Amino acid sequence: MIHVLIVDDHAIVRQGLRRILDEARGIKVGGEAANGVEALKMIRAGKWDIVLLDISMPEKNGIDTLKQIMDISKTTKVLILSMYPEDQHAVRLMRAGASGYLTKETAPEQLVEAIRKIVAGKKHISPTLAELLLMECGLNSEKPPHEILSDREYQVLRLIGSGKQVSEIAEALSLSVKTVSTYRTHILEKMKLKNNAELTYYVMQHGLKEQFSLDL
Repeated sequence: MIHVLIVDDHAIVRQGLRRILDEARGIKVGGEAANGVEALKMIRAGKWDIVLLDISMPEKNGIDTLKQIMDISKTTKVLILSMYPEDQHAVRLMRAGASGYLTKETAPEQLVEAIRKIVAGKKHISPTLAELLLMECGLNSEKPPHEILSDREYQVLRLIGSGKQVSEIAEALSLSVKTVSTYRTHILEKMKLKNNAELTYYVMQHGLKEQFSLDL
């Protein structure tokens, strides 16, 4: 039996996923979490074969949650299930330890297939993600500028581009204002941008705007 933990801040999404997986042979949804903090508590308390993890959640974002899951359990697999298309987050999350990435538009049978494949020790990689990973390996040099940022710089980029002030970002990420300002400087330098206006335009143009008011 494959034991699944669903992590998503929308109850209707969790219910829909549970309904799909309850009909699949050999798969059992053993628990649900509404955010990363709840998920980490449940992972520490029990044994899970695979976690279905959303990216944008309150209290703790998907990237940080994923990294902590990897630290807590070396055997638990993580399948990212997100509203964002693969070209925005998939490579970064696979690099952080995810075993697969699906959008929430994925057909139910594809979700079940991906879960079984990952629990069997394989990666779930779509043709689009395979091409992105080739780009990441340097086989294709046309990499978008935001892909050269560190994970924390990427978080700050999205929050600044979503209209958040440095003080708000500092509070959301538990950083000092000075540290956030330093990240901002590094982002502008790496992406060859001049100011927050250009940074915000880039975020909007590439569909990277954060959906939450504070947390990534």
